[in-house]
Amino acid sequence: MAPAAAPARWAELRRFTAARVALGRVGDGMPTAAHLAFQEAHARARDAVHSALDAAGVAAVAASLGLPVLEVASQAADRRAFLLRPDLGRRLREADRAKLPAVPGAFLFVVADGLCASGVAAQAPGFLAEAVTLLRGAGMQVAPIVVAAQGRVALGDEIGGAMGAAMVAMLIGERPGLTATESMGLYLTLGPRPGRTDAERNCISNIREGGMSARAAAEKLLWLAGAALLLGATGVALKDEQPSAPLLPP
Repeated sequence: MAPAAAPARWAELRRFTAARVALGRVGDGMPTAAHLAFQEAHARARDAVHSALDAAGVAAVAASLGLPVLEVASQAADRRAFLLRPDLGRRLREADRAKLPAVPGAFLFVVADGLCASGVAAQAPGFLAEAVTLLRGAGMQVAPIVVAAQGRVALGDEIGGAMGAAMVAMLIGERPGLTATESMGLYLTLGPRPGRTDAERNCISNIREGGMSARAAAEKLLWLAGAALLLGATGVALKDEQPSAPLLPP
């Protein structure tokens, strides 16, 4: 391949990925435009980490589904404490414990900011609309939705345990990257209680435009929830063997 033709051939890859490929170079460095684009993407990722949780947006979609919303917070007093003390983000603020009603046997959604509240704001409304409808159609009771500020994944275990939920799905903002700053993850735990480990939950990640759609994620959650009830466990014991859709109609 002639050296002059190589950049054009590499540039073809940019049709298939958002990764930074075929940026070109000036001497030993990147072109100015590519360097400035990198700085902008890095700034957007940092902003996403410090974004605030939109509890009102979650409440609006919950109201449309006939579900109340309860707002709580972790023991991390602010964003700085949340980032520097991960342990505080895993524990419920004691003053909020009395807010939690008993919902024995119900399916519980906890919506937390995690490391990217803007991702939750973008993805949670559409996902909740799909998932609640599917769960109710399968005969599951859905508990009031809990919105948790400065929350990490394990906070859902304490909230779910206090409410007596059968299982909890923690919707949480995923760590932003240079190409995805609005991604949400979901962690499903059967029989939530303090002390559960990451090995005892199933994860559905990359819920965003350009990743997994809200509908596909809701269908996978429904399958995992049903399989968890049959197996009596989530986590490493529960393998994601959801049947794939056929490539062609039967």
